Amino acid sequence: MDIKPKKRIFIGLLVFTCLILFFLIFLLWYVPMVGLWNIHSSLPLLFTLILGVLVFFMLSGGLLLVFTIFMRRDILFSQKLRGIVAKVLFPFMILMGRLVGVSKEKVQQSFVELNNHLVRSNHHRTRPNKLLILLPHCIQEFDCQIKITGNIKNCKGCGKCEIKDLIELSDQYQVNIAVATGGTLARRIIVENRPEAIVAVACELDLTSGIQDSYPIPVIGILNDRPNGPCINTKVDIEKVREGILDFLEPKSPIKI
Repeated sequence: MDIKPKKRIFIGLLVFTCLILFFLIFLLWYVPMVGLWNIHSSLPLLFTLILGVLVFFMLSGGLLLVFTIFMRRDILFSQKLRGIVAKVLFPFMILMGRLVGVSKEKVQQSFVELNNHLVRSNHHRTRPNKLLILLPHCIQEFDCQIKITGNIKNCKGCGKCEIKDLIELSDQYQVNIAVATGGTLARRIIVENRPEAIVAVACELDLTSGIQDSYPIPVIGILNDRPNGPCINTKVDIEKVREGILDFLEPKSPIKI
């Protein structure tokens, strides 16, 4: 099943969160005003200015994020925006999703799509040997006896799963490729390869945690298909992986094989 994440889910939850925060800030401003006035006549003005600056930065960041998405290009600080979305906003969006009845999986899908959009708007380019394709172990045929986590090139190319096609894709563009069994191994692979950019294939949970852990390395996340359920014989659209590679590579990088 082809999953089509919606950025508007994350944007909608962001707007909802901002409205709640603005209301809380108003209460935070209104309630102490009388007490501050009794302490010193200038304190209410100082307090108002501080909260005004906070509201300004919140509003500016939200508008900048929305404009970056709709303009489809880097307007300003998209790299920093990506960090704020990954490290700060995403946990709040999960909570807001629960409050309004949006599933955690839907929020995660929307977060991955939003992250991809911000990465692409930044137009980050790297050399092929600095790009890493990171795959989940569950994409390998479940009954296959060949161990590919240490070296994916151990694959015999039988064609029962998509590992063969992905290796050919990595050879065509001369990029690194690896398979991870989980988050710990994925982090070790990243440390050892020291990539400047990553194209990652995984489920919603692993992609969101991986994007957060890998920041500031730009990651384009591609959700896998799970026709047999989670974590067994999963699939991936090869053309989406190709698009992710081309998003990072300079022109004329592919090599005919």
